[in-house]
Amino acid sequence: MQVRQEIFDTYWRFAAMRQEVFFNKINNLPPPWTSDPIINTYKFCNAYRASDRVSQYLIKNVIYDQNRSQNQEEVVLRILLFKIFNKIETWEYLENKIGDYITLSNFNSNAYSDILEEAMNIGYVIYTSAYMSCASKEFGYDKKHQNHLALIDKMVVQDRVDNRIVKAKKFEDVFQIIQEYPLLGKFMAYQLATDINYSEIINFDENSFTIAGPGAERGISKCFVDTDGKTYTDVIHWMTENQEKEFQRLGLNFQSLWGRPLQAIDCQNLFCETDKYCRGAFPELKSNRKKIKSKFTSTPQAIDYFYPPKWCINDKVQVTLSQRLPRLDISDLQQLNKSNYRQLSLELDSILKATSIIPEDVSKLDKTYEQESQSNYKSNKSKKSKALQNTQIENSQQLCLFSSDWVL
Repeated sequence: MQVRQEIFDTYWRFAAMRQEVFFNKINNLPPPWTSDPIINTYKFCNAYRASDRVSQYLIKNVIYDQNRSQNQEEVVLRILLFKIFNKIETWEYLENKIGDYITLSNFNSNAYSDILEEAMNIGYVIYTSAYMSCASKEFGYDKKHQNHLALIDKMVVQDRVDNRIVKAKKFEDVFQIIQEYPLLGKFMAYQLATDINYSEIINFDENSFTIAGPGAERGISKCFVDTDGKTYTDVIHWMTENQEKEFQRLGLNFQSLWGRPLQAIDCQNLFCETDKYCRGAFPELKSNRKKIKSKFTSTPQAIDYFYPPKWCINDKVQVTLSQRLPRLDISDLQQLNKSNYRQLSLELDSILKATSIIPEDVSKLDKTYEQESQSNYKSNKSKKSKALQNTQIENSQQLCLFSSDWVL
């Protein structure tokens, strides 16, 4: 294969930088978390898919929440329902309106549809902006969410697709089962298969199967001049297998996920993120996407990271989380600045009052000196005036320096 060297190397550098940002944020270090201006400005997914905020919510709150049933059909229902919208707020809105956990016993596509219709009517956006989901009227409804809920009803309630999934012999078989259904293209089917594989109902090697989404295909085309007949899937597998060698070649200190190397799904995602990064770093590389859409905004709520227990890394994760620095919220910092500002104002008032008294003291001394010697008085007055001015200037400079450290 023939690589486009600068872009190919950027793939690995981006992975290392993005993971550095991940650990700097975990340790509650203050921003900026990297010296790279593009990563500091725009929103990028993590190097590891399972570390992204929505995936973390799925794993911890939707799949492994101890208050939820771990029966296979319940797990599949929850994963499909959460991921079809892929938005935390939509999931929580549904459960708040239902007044209970989402289960098979209370799942009703028409009732859920009415709840989401109500949400949209008051201005909520119920779908993620991360990717576009199919919007055809496959089940005869006018609204996209109605057709998607009918799809979930078909898969889980009518067909009991979970029985076929748990009997699958290979990871690819799970993908094929899901892809048989309408409204789910190959990219979405692969994502759903990966999410179900986070649970305990199946346990396949993530590296045993992968496909490239549209963004990954663009990233591969930028990284490689010629793939020598290899498919997109072949390229992703090659990257997965050669990651350690490439990081060493570039002298990069890549921080893995507590010993877990990048998986095929991660390398696939990194091609998509590299495509985005190149729009800012190498705009001369033409594609059908010219700009990075989303700017980075810091989310105030910290994540207590949790991964599928079968990965055997959660003990290490907890050690890291227990050692991180205390988190200083923006509101706390603003309050601290206000407090210091008030303190500075009081000190400034005190100094100004003190300097206003000095001339009276000088005047009394002057009268005494005048009685003794008019000539000596003039000389002393000149010296004292200069000393007073120097003291006031020095105090003013100290105030400015102190103020710049705390008030800005």
